[in-house]
Formats: sequence, C-alpha cells, structure tokens
Amino acid sequence: MNRSEAAETAKRVYRYMMHSESNEWGRHEWADWAMNVDRWDWNAGVGLIAAGEYGTAASEDGIMREIAEWVDRNRKRSEGVEVINEMAPFAVFPSLYRATGLAYYRDEAESVALRMMERSPRTRNGAFEHTVTENAIFREQIWADTVFVAVLFLARTARLLSDRRMAEEALRQVRLHLNVLQDEDTGLLYHGWNCETEDWMSAARWNRANAWNVCAVPMILEETKGLCESSETLEEIARRYVRLIEAVATRQNPSGLWPTVLDRPDFYEETSGSAGLACGIYKAVRLGLVPAGMKACADRAVPAVIRKIAATGAVDGVSGGTPVLESVEAYDRVPVFPTLYGQGLTLMLLAEAAVSA
Repeated sequence: MNRSEAAETAKRVYRYMMHSESNEWGRHEWADWAMNVDRWDWNAGVGLIAAGEYGTAASEDGIMREIAEWVDRNRKRSEGVEVINEMAPFAVFPSLYRATGLAYYRDEAESVALRMMERSPRTRNGAFEHTVTENAIFREQIWADTVFVAVLFLARTARLLSDRRMAEEALRQVRLHLNVLQDEDTGLLYHGWNCETEDWMSAARWNRANAWNVCAVPMILEETKGLCESSETLEEIARRYVRLIEAVATRQNPSGLWPTVLDRPDFYEETSGSAGLACGIYKAVRLGLVPAGMKACADRAVPAVIRKIAATGAVDGVSGGTPVLESVEAYDRVPVFPTLYGQGLTLMLLAEAAVSA
C-alpha cells in the first residue's frame, strides 16, 4: 500500500463525509438521509466514530474539534434518545471528555449507558432488541448491527468510568449476538434472529452484518480489557470470532472485495461491508486475536476499496439502509449510493491500514 496515496484518499473521504453539500449527493430519493450529517442517528454516528479513529491515527487534532462542534449543533436532537439505533453518536463522548475535560461528555455518556442497560427493550434471552427511529417494531429480534451501533458505546463508557458492570454487560451482549447469529456450518453470521419464531428470518449471511461484528468486536475487547473477569465469556467470544474471521477470509472475491451476501459470489460486491471486514481483520491481527497471516486478506481489500472512491471522496458501491429483508435474493436488489456509514467504514479501513502497514 502506498501510504501517501492512502493518506490523501482518507482526506477526500473525510471531506465528503463531513463537509460535502447537498448538490454533491446525487438526485436519488434517499440522498438527504444518506449524507446529511446533521442527524442524531446510527448513520451519522458511524461516521463520527470513524472520524475519531481517523483523527487519532492521523494525529489530526482539528478533527476532534469538528466532532465537538457537531455535538454542539445536534445535542438537542439527543435529548430523550433511547432506541438502539440512536446510540452510535454517543460512542465519541468518552474521547471528547478526554480531549476537553468537559464534564458534560462524561456525565451524558454515563447517563445514557445506564439508561440503555436498565430500560432498553430486551429479547427473551437478554439481548438488546433492535429498536429503530423509523415507525417500525422488530419485537424479539436480534440484529448483528447492534454490536457496532450500541454495544461499542457501552464498552467505551465502561472504560471511561472503569465500570466493571458495564464492561460485563457489553461482553455479555457480544457473546449473545455471536451465539445466536453464527451459523455453525459456515462460521458466518446471519443478519438477524427472531427469538419469537426461532429462525433467522431471511437467513441471509449479509456482508455488512458480518462487518459490524468483525470490526466492533476487537474494539470492544480492547475497551473492556482488565474490567471483566469472566473467562468463560471471553473464551467463547474469542473462539467464535476466530471462526468468523476464518469463514470471512474464504469468501473474499479475487478482486479483494466481498459480495453483498457472503455465500453468494454471484451477488454484487459491496464496498462498506468489505471495508468493515478488512478494517476488523487489521484490528484483530494487531491485537493478537487472529494469526498474523490473516493480514494478507485485509491487504488485498485496501486497493480494491480505494478503486471505489471517486475524486470527490464519495465511496461508491455502498448498499443503502438494509433491514432484515424478506429473502436472500432481496439483498442483491438493494440500491447503492454514497452514505455516511459507507464513508465511515472506508475511512476506518484507511486509518487502520496506515497503522498496520
């Protein structure tokens, strides 16, 4: 990987994510939802998490100031937030507290984390039910997305507060999600599980569902290290995670990308999930969670992802917002366009690749 090329590309990806104008987003009906950063939801939250990772890796102090400015502009939108899909922006609060010393970030992170632990709807086995801002209810459903958009925040807050109970809950959620979503035959994760009907609904081994976990689990383990003493929980997470990485590696296309459904190589290749998978593999190798040889898999993905980035910094080939769909085939019909989470996962990959080079 050419480091200077990756660094310049990352700057363009960041600019498009945080500073592009509506006339750059295209004319499709989802453009504002996809790229308007001033919303308090998971889409912008993934972008903010990525911005923080990128700022740290590139030693760009100004990025943390921009994240703080985003919070100042949008904090009123966070009042009363309780649904799982709205937790993601709070994941930057621990870093903001460390950077600024402002008690607001620490106190708000603690308050929201406690509220999530005590009041968020749970499935019958104790997992966080995947609640969303849209007018839809997914009762008794466990989605892979939750690990990145909510559990990561809980783990970061546990580290900030040195709170063992929060750390244990974060790891418990990771274990529950991997336990019910991992296909024992392939090692891949299904998109979701319905505790009421006891099935995987569409039974799609969706690219981005796997990416949310491949990327988030090393981050969560790093944040909770030393705070949780449950060896049984940690051992199961480690065992399932290694199996997941091994399964993902075998599904990578010769191009370096992964298809939007991992066991359907005839489906289109999807950029955001591919970036998240490669980023997670880099993190896992760096933390010693998987063998060093797995790094080659991520190395192959980087140039393939870079080829999907336009001169403007827009990341192409990103599938739109995707609930658990009615069939596996439906995933191949999801339209593609630039999104904040697509920019974010790509930015995280570029930042991690630079560190892991």
